[in-house]
Amino acid sequence: MKKLSIKSENYQYIENSFREWLDVLGYAPSTVYQLPTHIRELFYYLEQKGITHINQVDTKQIKEFYNQLKTRTNQRFGGGLSNAYLNKHLQALYKFSDYLRQSGRLILPRLNIEWEANDTEEITYLTQDEIKELFAATYGFNEGTKLEPLNIRDRAILSIFYGCGLRRNEGFSIDINDINFDRRIVHVRKGKAYKERFVPFNKANAKYLEEYLYDCRPVLVMDKREEAFFISQRGKRMESQSMGLRLKLLQQRTDNIALQQKNVRLHVLRHSIATHLLQNGMSLEKISRFLGHSSLESTQVYTHIVEAEKNGTEPILKPQAYDNITRYPYAQLHEDER
Repeated sequence: MKKLSIKSENYQYIENSFREWLDVLGYAPSTVYQLPTHIRELFYYLEQKGITHINQVDTKQIKEFYNQLKTRTNQRFGGGLSNAYLNKHLQALYKFSDYLRQSGRLILPRLNIEWEANDTEEITYLTQDEIKELFAATYGFNEGTKLEPLNIRDRAILSIFYGCGLRRNEGFSIDINDINFDRRIVHVRKGKAYKERFVPFNKANAKYLEEYLYDCRPVLVMDKREEAFFISQRGKRMESQSMGLRLKLLQQRTDNIALQQKNVRLHVLRHSIATHLLQNGMSLEKISRFLGHSSLESTQVYTHIVEAEKNGTEPILKPQAYDNITRYPYAQLHEDER
């Protein structure tokens, strides 16, 4: 995309201010660069329409801009713009609306533009039975040897990334003091865009985490001053890549050939718990807060998964009664949790 020239000083100022706002919030450098660049396209479109000040902008004009964007030809490859590219523009428009609202420059009604279907990658998730198989794979291996603590650590890894639905970097960054067993919550201090949140966990996960913390971690850690929750065999903070490799090992330990052939990554565990909570009847709003999504649109992708299952052979679980937002129920893995 060529660099468009914006004549309006007001638009130039707003673009720079939007960029600074994203930077202060801690977004990645690529995001800080790309989103204002997409908004510059909106400004260029508005200038062609004779609209040269942000106070003249409304949601109708923004929607008209996006609709003409969908009809634009891909200059490099021909055909229309990809859905992935259009979704990047939508992300910019939604985030720009948030900026205008929070800065008090302009209060716009919600855009309510639907996200384009993902035409690049399908979401992979595991069934509840497959999750049980991963937990079962942590038993019966290396028992009675020096490697047995690794099995205990594997169960804690599953509890954090599936039971709590943490992102890869969030789980990697967890420290001992971030887990409160009395309240059964994990304090995520380094979430996406540096956002903090509190994530609950159930009794079964509490058991696995406590078992790891008190029986396994002391065997692995070398420096007693180390604050990291997950410790590697070298006695230091465990890398997220190593956690992913342990997950792959558990996958291959199962007797489920279909499961063994799936592309299972740490983020697949996050997709799985989100899907299972939705199957069990939890509202999108609660799941969105649980996952730490900045907008409900990011969570709505899981509705497509469940709807697809309703038309297929995968059974949908009956809705359950849920406690308040601070105590999330999870897919039940053990009889004592039922």
